[in-house]
Amino acid sequence: MAIEVFTRREQKYLITRQQADDLIAGMKPYMRADINGNKGNYTVSSLYFESPENTIYYETKNKLRFRQKLRLRVYDDTDINGTAFFEVKQKHKKVVNKRRMVLPLKEAYRYLVSTEECPLEEYESSNPQVFREIDHFRSLYNLQPEMIVSYDRSAFHGIDDADLRVTFDYNLRCRNNDLFLENGPQGEHFIDNDLVVLEVKVNHSVPLWLTRILQTLNCEQRSASKYCTSLELLKGEYLPNGIVKETVQIGGGV
Repeated sequence: MAIEVFTRREQKYLITRQQADDLIAGMKPYMRADINGNKGNYTVSSLYFESPENTIYYETKNKLRFRQKLRLRVYDDTDINGTAFFEVKQKHKKVVNKRRMVLPLKEAYRYLVSTEECPLEEYESSNPQVFREIDHFRSLYNLQPEMIVSYDRSAFHGIDDADLRVTFDYNLRCRNNDLFLENGPQGEHFIDNDLVVLEVKVNHSVPLWLTRILQTLNCEQRSASKYCTSLELLKGEYLPNGIVKETVQIGGGV
């Protein structure tokens, strides 16, 4: 989880839990559980940032050719002294670039609430260059903490292809009434609990064996923005395009 700069391609699917179980069974000869977490299972909680004009939401919703997000992420249960990951996620078409740095959660909070001009070098972080990019992005868009998105993840990587990664995200929740990550992953479900967000992550192309399994199980690619769906649930009445607050159901839009 400590990789700080990487680029890859992502394919997203919205599938049922039964399809997820069948896919995991079909992948067994080719993939194994990720080294992180408990046999590849862990909880992800991310504090997302937004501008007063909801610029990040509209860039994502309108699928601009280039778009980016800022988030502060922790894994499993943590406290104020625990490890956090501050990252910028950039996307151009299906190519994703992530630039992240590692720092104690309390240092991230100190940076966010600081009202004085404090040199970034005075904060405890793993990558000063990425920190400068984060600070520039935050200032340019006037980004402020908006909401926390949490989910339980099962992750796998290729046995013979270390660059192949497949993740299944369950129990997707969001909240904007408590923006402290150390308070745990509670929140309101924003996707039907029988649905799973599947992500296939590769450096080049999806292997043929995986493509065939996905086709056999009728797994269709589908845009599934956790950020947009969460914001529409929590803030729908304040978004000027008339979005209705509701969780995503099977067959519904994301």
